[in-house]
Amino acid sequence: MADDSDLVQYEVRGRVALITLNRPDRLNALVPGMGEIYSDLLRRADADPDVRAIVVTGAGRGFCSGADLSILAEGREALNGYLDGQGIDTLPTAALRIGTPVATAINGPCAGIGFVLALCADVRFAQTTATLSTSFSRLGLIAEYGAAWLLTRLAGLSTATDLLLTGRRLTAQQAFDLGIVNDVSEDALGAAMAWATEVAASCSPTAMAVIKRQLLDVDRQSLEEAVDSALVEMRASFQRDDLVEAVMAKVEKRPPDFPPRGA
Repeated sequence: MADDSDLVQYEVRGRVALITLNRPDRLNALVPGMGEIYSDLLRRADADPDVRAIVVTGAGRGFCSGADLSILAEGREALNGYLDGQGIDTLPTAALRIGTPVATAINGPCAGIGFVLALCADVRFAQTTATLSTSFSRLGLIAEYGAAWLLTRLAGLSTATDLLLTGRRLTAQQAFDLGIVNDVSEDALGAAMAWATEVAASCSPTAMAVIKRQLLDVDRQSLEEAVDSALVEMRASFQRDDLVEAVMAKVEKRPPDFPPRGA
């Protein structure tokens, strides 16, 4: 097995951080602690004022085939390594709670916690040959890491029920038709990087962070509450330099130069 520092790779391309799950010989199956490394790297990118978007992919021919169950050879208690000390901010769900937009490039098999990792991104780009599956029920497991909430929110209760109960495998096109992925192409990483580069160059980091929070709040707000909170956020946005910069950039026919988030 690779050293822990090599299990998930990190690099910055322009204003986009690229995070790569790096166990290609195991289709990037996660071992205990790997999810925490991933969430740490998400926060590292989120804290970097020069990073405006994040792309996540897998090394080799897979995205993430789920948890590496070969650890069962060490005994059932070894599986608790996937749970001990874990919470919403040390799991793939951390992607939903950072301000920087996250795109996944699903370049191959995507199952179990890998499927959850993809669901937690803001947008998903799939390779034409990729497959996606919840897998849990076929392993005698439950809908892990908030998958029931995430999938219901993304695809609706009927689709989530079907996919979680059956654990059946979807093609990339089927996942697109169900609204689970945003795009299917021959080059998922290229499509995800193009999307990330575009938002990094054209969109306000502060505005995107607020919008991500608004989207996360939707399920616990009434329409009246959503409108009221939007009015508060609108008033704050009118006072920031971002709006002035956006207008001046249009007048001067140049790309905007937005300040870092919260500046």
